[in-house]
Amino acid sequence: MSYKDKKFRIVGKPMPRHDAWEKVLGNTSYAGDHEIPGMLHVKALRSAHAAARLIAIDTSAAEALEGVEAVLTAKDVPHNETVTKFGQTHTVGGFEGLYRVLADKKVRFYGEAVAIVAAETPEICDEALKLIKVEYEKLEGVYDPAEALKPGAYLVGEDESNLVCQYKIRKGDVTDGFSRADVIVENTFTVPQVDHAYMETECGTAWMGEDGIITIRASTQVIEHFRGIAEVLGLPQNKVRVIAPMVGGGFGGKEDITVETYLALVVYKTGRPCSMVWTREESLICHGKRHAYKMHYKTGVTKDGKLVAQQVDILSDAGAYVYLSPWILLYSTVKAVGPYDVETVKVDSRTVLTNNTFASANRGFGGAQVCFGYERQMDEAARAIGMDPLEFRRRNYLHQGDAMATGRILENAVETEATGIKVMEMLGEKTVSDKPNIVIGQGMASSMMSYGRMTFLHDTSRSYVSIELDGSVVVRCGVQDIGCGQTSSLASIAAEVLGVDMEDVTVFFGDTSLTPLAGTTTATRMLYMSGNATLKAAKAIRDNLLDKASKHLAVPVAELDLVNHQLVVESAPERNMELEQLVKLCASDGVELFNLAQFNAPAREFMDFTSGQGQVFADFTFGSHAIEVAVDTDTGRAEILKYVACYDAGQAVNKLSAEGQIEGGAVYGLGYGAMEGIQYDRGKTLNPDFATYLIPTSMDVPEIETDMIESGGGLGPFGAKGLGEPSSVPSAPAFVNAVCDAIGKSINDLPATPEAILKALES
Repeated sequence: MSYKDKKFRIVGKPMPRHDAWEKVLGNTSYAGDHEIPGMLHVKALRSAHAAARLIAIDTSAAEALEGVEAVLTAKDVPHNETVTKFGQTHTVGGFEGLYRVLADKKVRFYGEAVAIVAAETPEICDEALKLIKVEYEKLEGVYDPAEALKPGAYLVGEDESNLVCQYKIRKGDVTDGFSRADVIVENTFTVPQVDHAYMETECGTAWMGEDGIITIRASTQVIEHFRGIAEVLGLPQNKVRVIAPMVGGGFGGKEDITVETYLALVVYKTGRPCSMVWTREESLICHGKRHAYKMHYKTGVTKDGKLVAQQVDILSDAGAYVYLSPWILLYSTVKAVGPYDVETVKVDSRTVLTNNTFASANRGFGGAQVCFGYERQMDEAARAIGMDPLEFRRRNYLHQGDAMATGRILENAVETEATGIKVMEMLGEKTVSDKPNIVIGQGMASSMMSYGRMTFLHDTSRSYVSIELDGSVVVRCGVQDIGCGQTSSLASIAAEVLGVDMEDVTVFFGDTSLTPLAGTTTATRMLYMSGNATLKAAKAIRDNLLDKASKHLAVPVAELDLVNHQLVVESAPERNMELEQLVKLCASDGVELFNLAQFNAPAREFMDFTSGQGQVFADFTFGSHAIEVAVDTDTGRAEILKYVACYDAGQAVNKLSAEGQIEGGAVYGLGYGAMEGIQYDRGKTLNPDFATYLIPTSMDVPEIETDMIESGGGLGPFGAKGLGEPSSVPSAPAFVNAVCDAIGKSINDLPATPEAILKALES
């Protein structure tokens, strides 16, 4: 029978993850659990200024302290400045993204590392850091992106402007569109920097083998940083190895290099193993944040609810270094009008350097910010013409075969309308308040979020699958498992294809020397990319097994299947064969029982950056959230009474994991909507701990009800779509829309804290 016509045994079922028991029992080893006899401890000296000139650094007293092995500054780094080239993408404001290992000449943000100490104990490190004398010339700095664009503004970097890059989208004549509108709705929305707030802070160990290879075992989403580390040290790439054990949360915060280069540098200089573990305060102050945005939306609507014009202006705060800001802004620009069919569109976006902590990847990668903008605008527009918010959205949702504002035709499944209808059905009738100070509101939000990297990056992923003589299966793939079940999904795919149980599959992952490189665990790409590579490799082995069985039994391949450790002959069950027997038969004849496969994502050329027309992403995941809140008008506290979410998953590989992603994403996005935000005083972080930087707890979130549509219309294995980032994107606007419905006032700035709600009530 054709494999695509099979009924799934494992895929699509709510299966326990293959790593579940190890995590429940506390046996999983994370990067910070690793200790090496005789290892040094590494800590960084961080700048107390957000903008300053480095005049001199005196490390002599620290170096003389007993127990200190090394004190390193920028002069000790072979290649301290590395440059990320972004190529043709930025012909509209070309640039190169500078990255420094240790600050040199100039400090660009509060907490930037200016030196590192390697010592026998953490306590000696702390004492040595106090002995380092740094002479600074404090500079003015600039902390508001609008101010950073003004003529004569303080220059954060070494370029002649703080502008990093800018994009645009043009569809039709937006002036004509507004002339045909019955109502024009105009609002400005702001969203703050937020942290990833993962449980495991940045950490790792490193050592040098007898072969001169530096091995780094770190909590990272990108083992392929070995190339950049080798460049910094001036070593061949095959002399640096990176291992990623299970990661205790990433959300994009471990996509950039954190501890890896510091560890490699210490090993390179001292020859000794070492460890570095960041404190929570360091983590909150020093790694990249989600970008703060200021967005202006102007929307033209007809009285019958048709969107005829949308003008969007986006100003993004990149912080002190470029990092991934250009890519994130491009994501935002392409998705600025959301999953809606708007007749005419004009989008302009810019990202700008400031002396705030640098911003980079965060779950939703540019999609979360603009979703707050377009979904608040949808509610405001619906209210302006007196139409139900869901009905207004239904009149404007994009459908399969429609063109986005970028001209890209949505050729795959687009089930946004179905998810919007579903969540409002699940939410049900509004609860009736029995207290005069408690008002009830309901809100919804829909979103579109890409999965997989941009098409002009020509993304690839590799996976190796083999079946052993006893019928057990091995998968080797360079995925980084950041807690979302990436490796477990690969086990499910291999088990499904080869007719074994998940317990029979062992997955080796995250090692640049021992596993085929699979790319980054970012951009909701791992199931799509590595899942397809694993499916391709497993199918090749399956084809070899069935071909051999067909010749041996003189039975057409179409009548054969692999099920429950057996070769099944559908037309003659008495001729069934144990899988182990078939494998040995293949082995004796030299039939290949392994396969290394590479999956290549669909590739496109660059979009037209003068008009914003073209295809940037391979596909999108569509979904909706809906929330009911009870707001206390005396205190401003908003209690969530109901929370529901629905997505088109394409095909859930593991229903339990898919549900977990939707639930986790909802909570992650709720923090963005209700409480989270980095607070600065001229670049200095004011809330660098979990006592002052608040995140949702079990007390803030009710039971989240989820539903999934399985259209089979995705590009992932078996028609799957990605859920990791999409699941978090509509949460914040759904929450704020519910609050606004309850209080009858508009809130256009995140987070919608009790103070913000009271302020809105008083307006």
